[in-house]
Amino acid sequence: MVEKNGAIRTLSVDIGGSGVKVLVLDITGKPLTERARRETPQPPKPQAVIDAIVALAGTQGEFHRVSVGFPGVVRSGVTETAANLDPEWIGFDLATTLSKRLNNPVRVINDADMQGLGAIAGKGVELVITLGTGFGSALFVDGKLVPNLEMGHHEFRKGETYEEQLGRATLEKVGEKKWNRRLQKAIASLEHLFNYDYLYIGGGEAVRVHIELPSNVKIIPNITGLLGGIALWKD
Repeated sequence: MVEKNGAIRTLSVDIGGSGVKVLVLDITGKPLTERARRETPQPPKPQAVIDAIVALAGTQGEFHRVSVGFPGVVRSGVTETAANLDPEWIGFDLATTLSKRLNNPVRVINDADMQGLGAIAGKGVELVITLGTGFGSALFVDGKLVPNLEMGHHEFRKGETYEEQLGRATLEKVGEKKWNRRLQKAIASLEHLFNYDYLYIGGGEAVRVHIELPSNVKIIPNITGLLGGIALWKD
């Protein structure tokens, strides 16, 4: 599992509704390769997405273990929801299947959770939201993850969920100005709901946030979703 010099290399994988990304991290979480990306296969069924991951992994050189961020609820490596992929993912053992394809141990976690692991300071109440195809969320208390939050599918305003109001399809429909106003309302709502110490905003559409943010709200780069992969192996 280790190189001659004892260094463990982790392949970090981020599965999204629009793209699949990978890179290799050293034992400290520092990138050792350039990020590689492919469009998420359409339809985004398990076999097609796994084929894309395997192809991308082939561009990254040697690695000894794999961390995967998946856009849905994950329990013990099994994907239980997949709102922005395909129904075939429901009840799919992604960890075991991918481990057999890559011949290395695999751990799988929700993608927003993995992004949060790459962003948080580990003190107090920290909330992470991701703006992309959908609306991801992760909550941490003193660095410990509160699993399976899936806040994006809870009602936000006007009878619609956070994802329905702030997902990519809505952004393209209503435009950035209106979308940013909605995001501002969402931030105020979340602050009252969670009383967080810090809020981190990530995901592919975070670059389109153009509102003045409170001092305890920070935009994080999209690559954070991959950098969090090392935390899955902290034990």
